[in-house]
Amino acid sequence: MLTFEQKTTIIESFPELTKKDVSLKRVNYHFEGSLYDKKTVVYHLHPNGNGFVFVGDLKKYEADSKGMVNIREASEEELHEMIADSIGILSEEEQFEEEVIEEQVWKNNEGQELKLIHEDTLWNVYHSHNLEESYESFGEAEEYLLSEGFELTSK
Repeated sequence: MLTFEQKTTIIESFPELTKKDVSLKRVNYHFEGSLYDKKTVVYHLHPNGNGFVFVGDLKKYEADSKGMVNIREASEEELHEMIADSIGILSEEEQFEEEVIEEQVWKNNEGQELKLIHEDTLWNVYHSHNLEESYESFGEAEEYLLSEGFELTSK
């Protein structure tokens, strides 16, 4: 396990981070260049070596519900990569990890057809030209279609 000092050295190798003292000798490191309200990259780094790094919903990490990963046992390479990923998340326009899909056709056993179309930030399900449902993510829309007995026929 890296010591508090070793972790601090790694974190402070990122000049874009600003140290903020918090209670109980803990420190946070903020990314002031964040494009979002979220600015905290390193959260509650404690002299005992415990702390968290914000990684959002990147699938390569096992983050908690707030997008944080505990760094108590992180290696130098892991900590460096997490911080770089965090800054990347906060400095880029929102990216959708889902495949960019313009339109999909879904059919059920009765031959009924629905179209799933990604429009602006929503996934809209249409029957003919009528909007049937709207979802905030592809996964939610896909779950709905599958639960209603529809299968993807074309992209």
